[in-house]
Amino acid sequence: MRKVVLITGASSGVGLALCRRLLEADDELHLCLACRNMGKAEAVRAALLASYPTSEVTTVQVDVSNLQSVLRASKELKQRFQRLDCLYLNAGIMPNPQLNIKAVFSGLFSRKVIHVFSTAEGLLTQDDKVTADGLQEVFETNVFGHFILIQELEPLLCQNDGPSQLIWTSSRNAKKSNFSLEDFQHSKGQEPYSSSKYAIDLLSLALNRNFNQRGLYSSVLCPGTMLTNLTYGVLPPFIWTLLLPFIWLLRFFANAFTLTTYNGTEAMIWLFHQKPESLDPLAKYLSNTTGFGSNYVTTQKMDLDEDTAENFYQKLLELEKHIKDTVQKTDNQS
Repeated sequence: MRKVVLITGASSGVGLALCRRLLEADDELHLCLACRNMGKAEAVRAALLASYPTSEVTTVQVDVSNLQSVLRASKELKQRFQRLDCLYLNAGIMPNPQLNIKAVFSGLFSRKVIHVFSTAEGLLTQDDKVTADGLQEVFETNVFGHFILIQELEPLLCQNDGPSQLIWTSSRNAKKSNFSLEDFQHSKGQEPYSSSKYAIDLLSLALNRNFNQRGLYSSVLCPGTMLTNLTYGVLPPFIWTLLLPFIWLLRFFANAFTLTTYNGTEAMIWLFHQKPESLDPLAKYLSNTTGFGSNYVTTQKMDLDEDTAENFYQKLLELEKHIKDTVQKTDNQS
């Protein structure tokens, strides 16, 4: 039986590169591309099948920033599949990123200059907005929509015939100082992206605590700094082109500059081929590329507290119940 792998955000960027690398390694997989834009998804599907004709590639429409879309997609997936072997929680946004010029110059003259520029720590702020579900957009897209997807697909993920994997795209930019249990949607701050990525790290730890005994294991990774639509939102492509010589030089000292989406998938692919039960729930798996272009994976111990992770998980369960009750009332009234 083919292994079934579901990937959110699969039609572009690192998600698309992941699809190609998975099929390069095993063209007997069944990939399901979970995408918002079905036109792009179907084009990617056709291209993948042309390159890997013995594989099976399907699509499902899902917008993780919209609860109704997540629920509809989950219902469809439960009708299609008996189990999911791996779920890549990869879709994410960083809306309207703005460089903090003061922090940039401060970082240039600090002892942590390499660390600052390889993680963008404190360099970026974002303008967030509220979704139709009444939630902060970055939080719902990067965290909560995926959480609901996991909850709804639990019957496919928790099977007796073998373990399943959750693999989250997190970031080296996930900082504890940007997250608060009292404002876990980060509605009052200016770094919702960093907050959401730290929330992912917490959630992954809590999911392991609550689901490992049922055969479901969760891991987080960082693909490194790649030139994608996210980074082009920070600076125009021509600026990145001008910066490339400096970045190539910097890569001899900070291997987080993976630059290409192919390189960025290194930890994603590595995790897929491990026994999930052997992985460290407190480790973040990092894609790295050397100055000479070789890819490898390292681990970083995450700054997490199990009690905070469990409290956050419980808050998400409460929010899930509240929103579903609201949706139900709205449906009944209509």
